[in-house]
Amino acid sequence: MKENEHHSFINNSSLEKRLQQLEDREAIRTLIAKYCLLVDSRDIEQVAMLFTCDGRFASSDGKIESRGRPQIVEQFHRRYAVLGPSNHFVHESVIEFNSEDPDIASGWVNSHAEVVRHGSALWAALRYHDRYRREEGQWRFEERLLHFFYYLTPKEYPDALGDLYRNRAYTEPLAADYPEKLASWRAYYAKHPQKM
Repeated sequence: MKENEHHSFINNSSLEKRLQQLEDREAIRTLIAKYCLLVDSRDIEQVAMLFTCDGRFASSDGKIESRGRPQIVEQFHRRYAVLGPSNHFVHESVIEFNSEDPDIASGWVNSHAEVVRHGSALWAALRYHDRYRREEGQWRFEERLLHFFYYLTPKEYPDALGDLYRNRAYTEPLAADYPEKLASWRAYYAKHPQKM
């Protein structure tokens, strides 16, 4: 093989890999968007198919834990039993591909939701920590873990946003999952104390 042919082969191979990752990134972003639409539409069977057969859906506060499509469906049935209309939407996301396996990726997604829970309107700001896997030719959630910044009624929002216990979807308020629990947050304020 001539030297210029070798470079052409490398460039084509690299270009194909980069193009594939762009297509995969777009497929994962579509997966993330479909999740919001299908959850809000209560299309539970299609929601289940967004997860791998052994997928996990959970929350870091321990209130949600399910593994495998049948458990995920049951978990959503329990959530829907206390929820009225909901409107989930996503903001930015970061997707990172596994360097050793092109069928595995991970990422996080910033999100908001407007929901009615037990008859009360609530706003939620949350971050999904995801693992994605290509299964049967489709990108699916291998794991979707919810982290809540807040879960508040609109009336509580102005006064409670700065309170650590701003996850108020349940009878007893829970501490927010981020940013106060992050190691980087704690390290920063250990060196630079806040002046209130």
